[in-house]
Amino acid sequence: MNKSGKKQDDRLRINEGIRAAELRVLIDGGESKVMKRDDAVKLANELGLDLIEISANAKPPVAKITDYGKFVYNQKKKLKEIKAKQHIVEVKNIQIRVGTGDADLELKAKKASEWIKDGQRVKAELYLRGRAKYMDKKFLHDRLGKVLSLITEDFKVVDDYKKSPKGIAILIEPDKNKKKPEDAPKITEEKS
Repeated sequence: MNKSGKKQDDRLRINEGIRAAELRVLIDGGESKVMKRDDAVKLANELGLDLIEISANAKPPVAKITDYGKFVYNQKKKLKEIKAKQHIVEVKNIQIRVGTGDADLELKAKKASEWIKDGQRVKAELYLRGRAKYMDKKFLHDRLGKVLSLITEDFKVVDDYKKSPKGIAILIEPDKNKKKPEDAPKITEEKS
């Protein structure tokens, strides 16, 4: 949306759809000229091509004389190449409760270690319901820290303890430096 609150037109302006009176015209051969829009449209028609506005914000706006279909094809091809080069990191979740047993914690930590080894981010979430929501924060952090201490792979904390809709969560990812982070949550021994 622009300043006036109207939606901007993302479509390409071609031929008579170009609003500027004067344009810097790029021709397929590589030369560029500043000319009136009507003259540029006439030249494009003579060559059997289209006049396509490339940069409307430039002074004067830049347009190119080329085949419209070929231009759109090349734009889509470039976008596809950019998309293919992107690396998408998925966030995996492990969810524990205050009363989750040690064997289950080890199992979840083992799964989290596999995900970190594969290069995925892991969100460890301590699910709180009922009275557990009002327990001592230090105890809750220690409980979540216990799972993190069981993870065998090297990791770093991306997003420290944060209140989430379901309880408390922490986000970790593989550590590129392969050193155990000093900022990893410390756990204190629970006394019965």
